[in-house]
Parts: sequence; structure tokens; C-alpha cells
Amino acid sequence: MRVVLIGPPGSGKGTQAHLLEERQGMRRISTGDLLRDAVSNDTPAGREAGPLIKTGKYVSDKLVNDVVADLFRSPDRPTKFVTDGYPRTLAQAEAFTILLLEEGLDLDAVVQLVIPDSIVLQRLCGRWSCSAVDCGAIYNENGNRSKVAGVCDRCGSALYQRNDDRTDIIQDRLEVFHSTTDPLIEHYRRLGILREVSALDSKEVVHQKILQAANHRQAG
Repeated sequence: MRVVLIGPPGSGKGTQAHLLEERQGMRRISTGDLLRDAVSNDTPAGREAGPLIKTGKYVSDKLVNDVVADLFRSPDRPTKFVTDGYPRTLAQAEAFTILLLEEGLDLDAVVQLVIPDSIVLQRLCGRWSCSAVDCGAIYNENGNRSKVAGVCDRCGSALYQRNDDRTDIIQDRLEVFHSTTDPLIEHYRRLGILREVSALDSKEVVHQKILQAANHRQAG
């Protein structure tokens, strides 16, 4: 299966990508990981991206597309994959479509995880993360509280709220998401492979609906 996941922050996109990786043996493609690998391996794209990542500056569509192309043109290119956060823009989507055609691959589905902005705000504004680097547990004031306030159930470390989980920051992120994603969604709708899945169901139900969306094309 080959799937693109599209969804705003708080939609569960990362969770679903990991489930597909673990249960279906699909390669999870994250441009953040690819860029960091490129920097670590001192590739041409990595040398260009390194200073930008270090200073928190914008990484261009071309540079992101370059690291994705490097992956798909490598000897161990993935043939079963799920993309997590790529493509983010219409320019990235168009480049990815051309790349897949060149490599003799196509997508089984582009799954849009649909969720109201109000629920995103509710999920993210109440989110607390474990401070232990090797733990990564996440809690939420709106339904998954830790047993002891401010303390991680799993490892006992202190919990903290990230700066980008503030209401004003999340609203800004949602505005950027909608402005860049609407053309992206229309692109995949025109290609006839866009599928909408509610992100309000349990993670298991969402997982099954994503599989159904991908398998529908394979069976057709």
C-alpha cells in the first residue's frame, strides 16, 4: 500500500502513520527525518538544509522535494509507504506526483483526516508532555489526565506544556494549514484518489477506515 496522510495538528496523523508502519510494514516517510538524515550524511541537500534547520528557518519546497527524490531514487527505495506531513503544499504534491510516475509507482489513497478546528484547539491546548527524552508520553486535560497532576504515569518525570500548544500559536498554525492545504486537497480530488476519514473516531476505527480507503483502490 502507498498512502499519503493529510491532517492538521491534533488530527492523529502521526499516530496513524506509526500504526501503518508497525502493523502493515509500510515505510513511514517524514521529511523532518529525511532532512536530519541528509544533514547527518552530509549530502548536498543536507549541507544546504543544515544551517536552515539549526536556525529554525523555512526550508523551501525544492529542498524538501530534493530529499524525498533522493529517497525514491536510491537502491532501497520504498514501495510500501505512508507519508507523514508530506506533501504540505501544492508545489510539493505536484513534484511528488511526477516523481512517483518516473519511478513507476502510484498512490492507493490520499486520506484527509477531517476534524473541526474547535476540536483541534481542545485537544492541543490541554496537552501536556513528559519531560523525559526517552519516554515521550502525552496527556490531555480533556480526557487523558495523568493520575498525579504534573507527573508522568509511565516514568514519574515532570510534565510540561510546549510553547506551541498555546491557543494563539495553534490558531496561527491552523490558518497556515488551511491556506496551504486547500489547494493540495483539490489537487488530489482532481486525481480521484482523495478519501475523507473522520478523525473524531477512536484510533482503531480511524486505522481501519484508512486501510479500507487504500484497499478499495487496490481491489478496483
